[in-house]
Amino acid sequence: QTQLAESGGGSVQTGGSLTLSCVVSGNSYNYLGWIRQAPGKEREVVAAINRGGNVEFYPDSVKDRFTISTDNAKRTAYLQMTSLKPEDTAMYYCAAELVGSWKLYSGYKYWGQGTQVTVSS
Repeated sequence: QTQLAESGGGSVQTGGSLTLSCVVSGNSYNYLGWIRQAPGKEREVVAAINRGGNVEFYPDSVKDRFTISTDNAKRTAYLQMTSLKPEDTAMYYCAAELVGSWKLYSGYKYWGQGTQVTVSS
């Protein structure tokens, strides 16, 4: 079993920045992803990283604005978000242990409870 706990969400204005954290406990993982879900929309994987921290993936919607990283000594993953837009408003989850494509949120086995990010215009 792998447990994940997110923190760092909050409210910011357009153009602002936030860094989310995800503490991982229990078993290790192969890939960790950050997935968001806005009201009325499907979940979207916004970043993924391998255990070694040297392979990263981003969709075009957040590329060059979001950065995923890991600190294995602290068993913590981060999502640094810059140039935030109102459309980034969502609940953000970290999830681990991937089967299949990093783009498919359904492929992540273990999930945290989520942290809310709200971007106002």
